[in-house]
Amino acid sequence: MGGASIAASTAAASAAIANAVKACGTIVHVEPDEFVKILSFQKNPLIVQARGGFLTKSFKYLTGYKGLAFFCKSRTELPLPGESQRIQANKISIPDM
Repeated sequence: MGGASIAASTAAASAAIANAVKACGTIVHVEPDEFVKILSFQKNPLIVQARGGFLTKSFKYLTGYKGLAFFCKSRTELPLPGESQRIQANKISIPDM
């Protein structure tokens, strides 16, 4: 494969990633303990949660804070604040980049 072909492939891949980021916004993946900490910074956090898993169960969570979307996946259910607003989703799909 020539240098021009590699450069074109790299440019196409970069454009695809840029378009995906534009479509999704910024999603920050964090560990479950960090996610709970972010929730503690908010008075009445809005939390989207979904239960999933094919072979092993998993719990996915999404919340917004200061203009960013924070996502985490956990094998166990997280302790969510009692005053939080919760939306139970069928599925949360976050693209891998």
